[in-house]
Amino acid sequence: MYAIFLNGGKQHRVKEGQIIRLEKINLKIGKSIKFKEILMITDKKNIKIGTPILSQSLIEAYIENHGKHKKIKILKFNKRKHYKKTQGHRQLFTDVKITKIITNTKEFN
Repeated sequence: MYAIFLNGGKQHRVKEGQIIRLEKINLKIGKSIKFKEILMITDKKNIKIGTPILSQSLIEAYIENHGKHKKIKILKFNKRKHYKKTQGHRQLFTDVKITKIITNTKEFN
């Protein structure tokens, strides 16, 4: 069984027990979190697609880790104009472990 949910303007495909890296969530490590914007849930036989979201379904997870990605370099350069600007960026992230995919319909239980 897997589900597709929306978080931070991005869609993520997850299974139970999977660890996924999301944009930073402001909760402490070990706290649980529920995702309610679920777009689709499926197992091998049944598919449940929301219009646009499934209202009676949710994904339970808990926060495992916070961190920063590797630094990316941003370089702006104009040839023959004596202009060069460098900048760096490190995106914050949160590692989340999916514990349950819950749906209220009988066909997935």
